[in-house]
Amino acid sequence: MRGQRTAMGVLLTVGALLTGALSTTTATAAEPAPATAPAPAPDTRTVTAAEQRTARAFWTAERMRGATPLDLTLTPQAVKKLKAPKPSGSAPTTIAPTAFPHAGGAWSGGGAVVKTSGRVFFTFQGRTASCSGNAVTSQNASTVITAGHCVKYQGSWHTNWVFVPAYNNGQAPYGQWTATKTLTTPQWEASEDINHDIGAAVVAPLNGQKLTAVTGAQGIQFNGGYNKQMYAFGFPAASPYDGSKLIYCSGNSSKDFLFSQDHSLGCNMTGGSSGGPWFTGFSEATGTGLQVSVNSFGYTFLPNRMFGPYFGNEAKALYDKAQVS
Repeated sequence: MRGQRTAMGVLLTVGALLTGALSTTTATAAEPAPATAPAPAPDTRTVTAAEQRTARAFWTAERMRGATPLDLTLTPQAVKKLKAPKPSGSAPTTIAPTAFPHAGGAWSGGGAVVKTSGRVFFTFQGRTASCSGNAVTSQNASTVITAGHCVKYQGSWHTNWVFVPAYNNGQAPYGQWTATKTLTTPQWEASEDINHDIGAAVVAPLNGQKLTAVTGAQGIQFNGGYNKQMYAFGFPAASPYDGSKLIYCSGNSSKDFLFSQDHSLGCNMTGGSSGGPWFTGFSEATGTGLQVSVNSFGYTFLPNRMFGPYFGNEAKALYDKAQVS
């Protein structure tokens, strides 16, 4: 999770670098974000074939288990260093998904979300790190949506980037998918604007198959409004979680009343959950919904609450760029 701007010296904490196909839709906002001009082309990094081979060999089960969430503490001036948020102290729980709302626990409901969501692994400044991500419906059948800080941070693109759907304690039941391109919004690229902390990756085919032919895909929605019933998923790896399983939160979301234009949801997920999907219209029976955000950041003074960027025009430009790459 992560954030970039504050007011009056208040600190923000980001929870980690630093986890059935529906058609893409654009809905009328119940409470739309301010209208924006057409978004410029998102920033993109192409991953060479040699780098892809290196990434495939790099991520052993041991390295995946040892990857740490790369968390951020943010000041009013700029992000100065990495630091994990303090855990809530509550232990992870396994609970029937029909317990709505739910502030955080292992997902036991099955369905498509188990395969479309996964952990993201990468190297940042010589360290192995993890985030979360989700496979979405796309023209190239190879697009993963995650957080911006899960593809690039402090001017540096992450390397050895792979997506592991349905990650299970070091195991990759549907394979490790290496990125051929990673992308983020120009707003994140320019100033790490927390309102646009959105990233994407295009992954290479594996064993002759494209990603969503293997995992399925979730729909994605833009300009869908605020104040919705939401389900958030991710693979938090900071205490009290350990990154070994899919965790979820559910509840009625609201708009951040403090400093950002983000969605807000009661949720105790920690570092490593960054980039995990938020769904509206989510069906517990099928595990499908429309993705409208990702786990992004939390405020140090407001524990057990997650924030995720609004998917507006800039998010759609990013998605459009990714899915045709």
